[in-house]
Amino acid sequence: MTPPKPITARSSIAAWLEHPTGGPLIRGLLAQSGTDASQLEVIKQLPLQQLVALSQGKLSQATVDELVKQANGGVMPDESDAPSAGWQERIIPGRFNGQTVIVTGAASGIGRATASRIAREGGRVVAADISAERLQAFAAAHTDYQMVTVAGDITSTESVEQIVAAAGERIDALANVAGINDDFSPAHETSDAMWERVLAVNLTGSFKLLRAVLPTMLKAGRGAVVNVASEAGLRGNASGNAYTVSKHGVIGLTRSAAFMYGPHGIRVNAVAPGGVATGIPMPAKISELGLARLSPFHATIPSVATAEQLAASITFLLSDDATNINGAILTSDGGWSVQ
Repeated sequence: MTPPKPITARSSIAAWLEHPTGGPLIRGLLAQSGTDASQLEVIKQLPLQQLVALSQGKLSQATVDELVKQANGGVMPDESDAPSAGWQERIIPGRFNGQTVIVTGAASGIGRATASRIAREGGRVVAADISAERLQAFAAAHTDYQMVTVAGDITSTESVEQIVAAAGERIDALANVAGINDDFSPAHETSDAMWERVLAVNLTGSFKLLRAVLPTMLKAGRGAVVNVASEAGLRGNASGNAYTVSKHGVIGLTRSAAFMYGPHGIRVNAVAPGGVATGIPMPAKISELGLARLSPFHATIPSVATAEQLAASITFLLSDDATNINGAILTSDGGWSVQ
């Protein structure tokens, strides 16, 4: 009997569930947390590694590494010999050579994946995030690349000024990635605090960064901006009231700026993600009414993407490969928007 091929953290969850040794290990781990394999259906095409981010700290890297060892007879296998989940990131060397790119939300999730890819493709990255601790960890993992970190709150004009100052005299591109979730509440349940915080981070913060980089881009006669919107910016059944409004606003911000600044050589586009395996924390209290209304529609999400897949979409629009694209809303959602 032919022994099964090695299986690693890069292998898909589906491959793990089908593996003669890995399957029982995963099911046993799920049973310990009171769940079962059916909970993994929507993310089964993702690499096992993504569970670390999705679990929001409940599943450690050490646990995943131990699972890999146990599934391979106590030995950590060579990843090159093992099956991997379908899509793999492919770096394009030199794509951002000589460019300075600001990325917000750079310490985790989509922002981290975007900042990392730009740095590995030759760009100088100004990585901004509200968490100084996570930024430090991110920078420590990228010591061989050009990177400046700025810890600050993008809703603060002072922090925005610090980010732009860190970039210096040249700003080639901006990725407005930073964002937060709401509590899924419909309008009559949305508190002033929830509304004001979500709009401040998701919309006003993006506007302030855009406004701040434009003088430098106008002087240079070129620039590229990508705002991260959402499927919630295209429909009403993806999230709660505050988040939905904020992301519709991001699309309006994108289209207005694209129209105004296109003649000046500045391209402004947006990416609208669907489900993404980032593990962004949700508020402690979720609206039961909102969740009940949204859940049947969330169940129709065709696939969940990795942060690296979203970074691929964002960096494409930031790069010169998107030279003729301005004012576009790129739905990077696995086809959710066509349903």
